Amino acid sequence: MTITTDTPLLDTVEHETGASPQWSVLWLHGLGADGHDFAPLVPELVRPDWPALRFVFPHAPVRAVTINNGVRMRAWYDIVGMDFPTRADSAGIEESLAQVDALIAREQARGIAPERLLLAGFSQGGAITLAAGLRRQVPLAGLIALSTYLPGASQAARHRVAAATTAQPVFMAHGTGDPVIPLIHAEQSAQALGELGFDVEWHRYPMAHQVCAEEIRDLGDWMGRRFAL
Repeated sequence: MTITTDTPLLDTVEHETGASPQWSVLWLHGLGADGHDFAPLVPELVRPDWPALRFVFPHAPVRAVTINNGVRMRAWYDIVGMDFPTRADSAGIEESLAQVDALIAREQARGIAPERLLLAGFSQGGAITLAAGLRRQVPLAGLIALSTYLPGASQAARHRVAAATTAQPVFMAHGTGDPVIPLIHAEQSAQALGELGFDVEWHRYPMAHQVCAEEIRDLGDWMGRRFAL
C-alpha cells in the first residue's frame, strides 16, 4: 500500500513491544517536552496479553511561544494568551493536524489501518489529539486525552465532518488541582464531545498537571478493551 502526503514527517521516537506490530499508538507530548517524554511509560502501561504494539512519539516543531515571552521551544501551536477560548494559535493547530495526518498515513503504509491506531496526547498534545479526532473522516481506534482540553469546544460541532467521527471512543483524564489547565475546561470539553455523540470515559484524579499510577491503570483497562474488540 502506498499512501503519500505533501507534509514532511516529524522526527519520532519509536518502541515496538513485539515483532510485526498489529496496532500503533501515536502519542503527542506536552509544551516544551519532546518525543522522549512519555517513552518511559511504555513498560508501566503495556500488559502481557496485549497484541504487539508500535508506540510512536513524535517531536513537535520548535516555535516561539508568546506566553513564555517568545522563547522558542517544542510546541504544537503558539499560546497567545490566558483566555482559553482564544489562547490557541489556529494556524499552528492546522499545521500540527496536517503533521499528525502524515504520521497516521505512514502507519497505514506500514500496515496499520486507522481502526488499529490509537491517538494519544498530554496537555498541548492532547489538545491536538482531540482536534484531530474531531475532524477524522475515517475513524481511529480511539482518542486518549490527558490533562488537556478541546480548543474551541463551544464551536466543536462545526468541525465534525463525518457521522463516523463519533465512533471513536475517548479516554479523558485530568487532575483536580491542575494549575496549568483548570479542571473546568477539561470538563467542558468532555461535555461538548459527549453532546456530539462521542463515547467519553471521563476520569479525574487528585493531582496537578501530571500523570499518576491510578490513571495509567485506568488507561490500561480502557486500551485493553479496545484491543479485545
